[in-house]
Amino acid sequence: MSQRYYIVGNWKMNGMRAALSEARAIDRAAQRLPKVEVAIAPPVTLIAAMREGLTGTGVGAQNCHHAEKGAHTGDLSAPMLREAGADFVIVGHSERRADHHETNEQVKAKAEAAQAVDMGVILCVGESEAERDSGEAEEVVARQLAASLPDTAQRLSVAYEPIWAIGTGRVPQVSDVAAMHKRLRTVLTDKYGDEGADVRILYGGSVKGENAEELLAVAEVGGALVGGASLTADGFVPIIAAAAEQD
Repeated sequence: MSQRYYIVGNWKMNGMRAALSEARAIDRAAQRLPKVEVAIAPPVTLIAAMREGLTGTGVGAQNCHHAEKGAHTGDLSAPMLREAGADFVIVGHSERRADHHETNEQVKAKAEAAQAVDMGVILCVGESEAERDSGEAEEVVARQLAASLPDTAQRLSVAYEPIWAIGTGRVPQVSDVAAMHKRLRTVLTDKYGDEGADVRILYGGSVKGENAEELLAVAEVGGALVGGASLTADGFVPIIAAAAEQD
């Protein structure tokens, strides 16, 4: 791979200040494994403290609003998150698409808002179990990605997360992961030309230390977006180490 593997922990709605000790342990491991780019997206309440306490690990947000400011009670803009210390933002996660009814157009607008303040973007796409079982997964996810992509590839990564694999312990067949990432690469190069070949495509969905090596070895897999296993150093560091061992 021409770029470092990108291993990102999505803490979701988990983590109080006591969890900063786990983040610091992860950060120490990241500094020992410089072949891998490591990042954590904690709850927004921990962004500033984590950014202050970590030196070898990126710190990001799990969502942002597309507007710079305004009457949006409870929302946070990309400039606010940037000022708090966020280096990147996750947009389009399936839990937000489902729970908050976010559309592809809203995801695109959020990605562009983050890019406008020089934040990295991790754009999530994925299919439901019914769509996988019907044989439509590749077509569904390709359409979702094409409709969600920002106008430029600036600091953009894509995360393929089959919805039915998130937090369930189930993982697609390696051949299915390879086929999907290949299809998504085509979408990216169709949109961005040569720049699309450099956008990292992460895999997410029940990634653990036990399966990370196999998943990261798949063609076009440029890293992992990790949920539950990223909450502790014991769970997350083996995934980082697996990425460091890839050729």
